[in-house]
Amino acid sequence: MRVAIADDDAEIIAFLGNIIEAQEHVFTGYSDGTALSNALLRDTFDLVILDWNMPGKTGIQILEWMQDAIDDRPPVIMMTSRTAKQDISDALNAGADDYITKPEDPNVIAARINAILRRGSGASAMEPTVQYGDYTLNRIDQTVSHGGQDILLTAKEFELTDLMFRNRDRTLSRRYIMETVWRTNAHLATRTLDMHISRIRSKLALKPENGFRIFTVFGYGYRLETLGNGG
Repeated sequence: MRVAIADDDAEIIAFLGNIIEAQEHVFTGYSDGTALSNALLRDTFDLVILDWNMPGKTGIQILEWMQDAIDDRPPVIMMTSRTAKQDISDALNAGADDYITKPEDPNVIAARINAILRRGSGASAMEPTVQYGDYTLNRIDQTVSHGGQDILLTAKEFELTDLMFRNRDRTLSRRYIMETVWRTNAHLATRTLDMHISRIRSKLALKPENGFRIFTVFGYGYRLETLGNGG
């Protein structure tokens, strides 16, 4: 999972980053609201942890902006030193999914982060076998079948297939896919991603008559679209 942290205190970013990495997630830190909003327009995140008082855009301004600017916005945890009940109410009403008051125990923060991420990933993300239309994914054996016919995939092809199906109808940035599947920076080996997309598109016959297609979002990434009898 990829997490964005926006806080004007570098020590807070490092503190939260350590918690996130200990849970085997990836984070990117931003020191002001404007930098975060620019990143949200060009990249994909599973969670945003947001301070209230920041230069550029404040946390509340970011929340309000996300409602209109981001079609598939990630969940948001507001983490701030503001403790007034009205502040908490304002943040939640503006779109925050949770509210953490600084300072907080690292174990509590980790639990709150993982609770939000589990909620966002859905129950199917934990199931050993899952069905999408006529496609069956077996996460234990890392195999895919379509209409009862087994499809031979490499380990990376399966990981990419699983990621795309779990996030169907959600546009994923190239960086998000590279960091999730290859655990590497998006600027490295981008042709590798294009090649793997082409392979799973062909091997799985991802086309409208089979209920799914992979759509290229130029300059951003890819989206697995559900069509007709997919689901």
